[in-house]
Amino acid sequence: MSTGAHAVTTNDFPCWDQELLFKILDKIHDVVLVIDSNTTIVYANEAYARILGVPVAKVLGRRLDKIEPDAAAIKVLCNGRANNGADHLDSLGIDVVGSTFPLYKGKHIIGCISTFKNVTEVVELNRELQQTKGVADYLKEQLEQWEQLPLSFKEYVGQNRNVKETLVLAAKVARTDSTVLILGESGVGKEVLAKAVHNASRRKDKPLIKVNCAAIPETLIESELFGYEEGAYTGAKKGGKLGKFELAHSGTIFLDEIGDMSLTMQAKLLRVLQEKEFERVGGSATVKVDIRVIAATNRDLEAMIAAGTFRKDLYYRLNIVPLNLNPLRERKDDLMALTKTFLDKFSREVGHELSLSSQVVRIFQQYDWPGNIRELQNVLEHASIVCNGSLIEIRHLPGHVIPSNGEPLYIKDKHGDLKEAVAKVEKELILAALANSNNNRSKAMRALGISRRAFYDKLRRYGIEE
Repeated sequence: MSTGAHAVTTNDFPCWDQELLFKILDKIHDVVLVIDSNTTIVYANEAYARILGVPVAKVLGRRLDKIEPDAAAIKVLCNGRANNGADHLDSLGIDVVGSTFPLYKGKHIIGCISTFKNVTEVVELNRELQQTKGVADYLKEQLEQWEQLPLSFKEYVGQNRNVKETLVLAAKVARTDSTVLILGESGVGKEVLAKAVHNASRRKDKPLIKVNCAAIPETLIESELFGYEEGAYTGAKKGGKLGKFELAHSGTIFLDEIGDMSLTMQAKLLRVLQEKEFERVGGSATVKVDIRVIAATNRDLEAMIAAGTFRKDLYYRLNIVPLNLNPLRERKDDLMALTKTFLDKFSREVGHELSLSSQVVRIFQQYDWPGNIRELQNVLEHASIVCNGSLIEIRHLPGHVIPSNGEPLYIKDKHGDLKEAVAKVEKELILAALANSNNNRSKAMRALGISRRAFYDKLRRYGIEE
């Protein structure tokens, strides 16, 4: 073939009316590419430059096996069989779909012709559609769960100094894509903090997908995290299913109770964190994801590493920015603020204002709250349902919270001096007055019958936040 506007010379092709042929081929909307038996590109139409963004002159005369060694056209040259379907061009990073068929001269293959179009946008749109549908299905499942979802705070409730330090650090890391590890006992608000980090990040408009690693059976957790292909196992859905990592693509995945994950799954999770890729169960294609990982646990991971039940390399990969949340017994200065938050919520639900008696306030201050904030919420919800009026009293509390003699002690240590005993009672009365007045200082001081100056002096003396 002699040299033309879009071709180079080769001895394999006969002389045609090239000008007419080129005009016809250039009118074709799809890419038309011709290679000879050595994989040299001898022709490309105008659509090649328009669709692929590469000038035709730049590829003419070059060998396709050097540019795109895995191209479908090279396979057709080798086996002589036409190919129809999708292909991925690694050199350009795009997906194409089309047809390739061999050209014969007698019994010898002298080249092949490929016609194809760029479907990268279609592939990406299809993936986004699948993800959107998957996220919608996930949210629907969450809404249909019979158990009540955790209370969502507009702001994380906490004035304790340690809590404030954790929140300052959380706000800093939220602006990055760094992996976050939230540590704390059950019920301290790890999920609330994870939501706050996500909502303050650049991914806030993308999905936040939660996975409770302790609640998923070991036999199912891999397919839940990574998804599966059709026919991967008995009972698999037709068409397969996207896993939580794919649902979280471009967003955040929250891996709660990460310490309950088996060593086998820990190894697979480590690969995802390092490579940002995985394979679905029953599949061989590599799926790449762009995600931010937030993990949480109530376990001592360092002790688990020593016991051989948690991988050290995964721990270091997760523990880039640890956020520690103290148990409620170590942040009693937040107790009344948290109580008010829950009372406001339950007051709206029962249709009238709720408050605590001074005896209940004393019990709350003395109780250790092993279930932390979640237990406080549950106790107040129980009391709001049992209480017929507006004042929650001892008889409205669950039995496990009430001291064994049925009445709280004003002073745990009866050997303390009188001044210390009076101070304890005085602080409890102030806290009760604040709780009953919804933290309105003026109402509280009137209820206590003391002056403004004396009231604020006692707030400072007893370390009650002003």
